[in-house]
Amino acid sequence: MKSLAAAILVIVAIATAGAGWFAPYPESEQDRLHALESPSRAHLLGTDEYGRDQFSRLLYGGRLPLAAGLAATALTLAIALCLGTLAGFYSGWIDRALMRFAELFLALPWLYLLLAVRAMLPLSLSPGAAFLMLIAVVGIAGWARPARLIRGVVLSAKERPYVFVARSLGASEGYLIMRHILPETYGILLAQATILMPQYILADVTLSFLGLGAGEPAATWGGMLATVRHIHILESHWGMLAPLLVLAPVFASFHVLGRGRK
Repeated sequence: MKSLAAAILVIVAIATAGAGWFAPYPESEQDRLHALESPSRAHLLGTDEYGRDQFSRLLYGGRLPLAAGLAATALTLAIALCLGTLAGFYSGWIDRALMRFAELFLALPWLYLLLAVRAMLPLSLSPGAAFLMLIAVVGIAGWARPARLIRGVVLSAKERPYVFVARSLGASEGYLIMRHILPETYGILLAQATILMPQYILADVTLSFLGLGAGEPAATWGGMLATVRHIHILESHWGMLAPLLVLAPVFASFHVLGRGRK
């Protein structure tokens, strides 16, 4: 199952990254004479209300959420690794201060925080600005839980006999952390990555669905799903649900990969 899940994620990543090669039409090309067409040979998933090819926009639309999810996850884990290692290795007042700080972040509803930050910005936010905003807010707000897990691992690792031996032989703190402590945290980092990344992808999709993410004419999965709010379109054009055909297996694949790593 895990090999299948990994294969699905690789295929989705390659398809979206290579959208310029795989998509039969440019993401914003309009053909008003063929608006809201059903799936056909010319348009595998039909067209939207502007005559844009749904399959092409599906490929292009995955770039922003997948890239934002990956970047925000990397930022979260980088912060968590630094602060969790500091708290666990040095203990004392550093540990107490950082863990109280972490509790503050755990109490923050980061999705509402993201919506609040977005509300303060102009509605006509460029895709690049929306990308950076999402990374900054969720990446910084989500570090607390993985940091606490990393702290626990570090507290255990620094008591191992080989760490005492290395310390008695004159090993520096930096050497102990890099050589003996950090390798013990890699399993936690991988497990947290499989949990955080789908959450952050969903955050981008939610923003775009609500009209607060990257605006038109940029293709986003959330923006494509927003069209489905009009029930008369959904009844006749199931191709509008195309992003769900990708999101469901992507989320399921992350769940399968994360199972057993927790």
